[in-house]
Amino acid sequence: MTISEKIFALLEQKELSQKEFSEKTEISQSTISDWKRKRTNPSSDKILKICEVLQVSPYELLAEDDSVCHETAADHNIVLNNDEIILLENYRNFSSRQKERLLGYLEALRES
Repeated sequence: MTISEKIFALLEQKELSQKEFSEKTEISQSTISDWKRKRTNPSSDKILKICEVLQVSPYELLAEDDSVCHETAADHNIVLNNDEIILLENYRNFSSRQKERLLGYLEALRES
């Protein structure tokens, strides 16, 4: 999914029109329309404002993994302790197979 596709998916999730998005970001409607037609993606100087309006982190918007674009991701502020931070950082660097194994292990721990 491209950045512009993620933006429009988030607009739909948040029930925000292109016009409202344009007003809140101060980005012209024609520029936003260009994104929709996939001719361009937002310039880097607009990313932070877009993220602020859509209530997502730059990582969520720019990551190649489509799963980060969940509405609930921006709805919560979670404070992590050091062990949790280490766990998440390592998880992000795991291969798909390693992630599957870890999730299977977690499921087994929950059942015991």
